[in-house]
This record gives sequence, structure tokens and C-alpha cells, in this order.
Amino acid sequence: MWSPVYYAVKPFGLQLDQLVYGMYFIASTVAYLIVRKPGVALLAEVGAASAEFVTGSEWGLTVLMSGVLQGLFAELVFAAFRYRKFTLGVTCLAAIAASIASFIMDLYFSYIDDLALWNLTVLITARTVGSIIIAGGFAYYLVKALELTGVTNLVRPVSQSDYDALER
Repeated sequence: MWSPVYYAVKPFGLQLDQLVYGMYFIASTVAYLIVRKPGVALLAEVGAASAEFVTGSEWGLTVLMSGVLQGLFAELVFAAFRYRKFTLGVTCLAAIAASIASFIMDLYFSYIDDLALWNLTVLITARTVGSIIIAGGFAYYLVKALELTGVTNLVRPVSQSDYDALER
């Protein structure tokens, strides 16, 4: 589903396509920020990868493996903060972790180890920056905008302050 956007930027060269690569990791961060439960980041990323697979991704089964690994790496960041931090910084760390997972997949299934050092540095930098911007910052502020509408309250667990508000 994201491939047309990725390939629209690719002809510009110099790894600029990597700046939009963060769109592949956004499912895990958005889902976690909305639902705020353990396992949601992994489940969302696997779901997104499944949608890519079912709709005929040219990457085939490796897209599912990527989704599992990227979701797992993002999930590990949220777990490291004991699923209690929903800040921009934690979201950006999860985006970076998903990006690292994508490099692992690229190492086994792609051309990444054939790149010259300068080109590899540009690729890593651009993908990481793109991940921070899209799966980190954009995801965080998208969910903040959704929170202003109140729609996120429909899927979040009830807190003590919700019960206190009922007693007033």
C-alpha cells in the first residue's frame, strides 16, 4: 500500500526514498499510542504487513517477516518503559528500533551489504531520520490530534480519574 509513495520518491536518488521509509513502521507506534496495551505494537505491525502481503506486495513472504521483526523491536522499546510512557521521545525510540529491525532484514534479503560506505551511511541516516519524523513525530502528533476529538477514549482502559469524574 505504501509502495507507490516509496517508488515515487526513489528516482530522485541519493537514498532520498529512505526519508519516507518510516511509513512502514507507523502502524506500531500509532496503535500503541492509541490502545496503550502490551503487544499492540507487534500486532499492528504484523497486521499492516499482512495487508501488504495480501494485496500483492512484490516482497512476498519477507514482508510478513519484516512486520514481525519491526513490530517486535518497537514493542521492546515500549516494554523497556514498562508500557507507562507515551511521550514523543519514547515514540521516536520505538521508530528507531523498528528502523534497526529493517536493517537486519535488509542485511539478509537485500543489497545493503554491497553498498559503498558513504552510500550505506547516507541510507542509514536517511532511513533513521525518516523513521523519527514519520513513525515518531508524525505518529505522536496524529494521536494527539485524535485525543482532542475524544475518539481515543473509546479504546483506552478506564482510569481512576474516570471513576472519580462519575462521582462528581
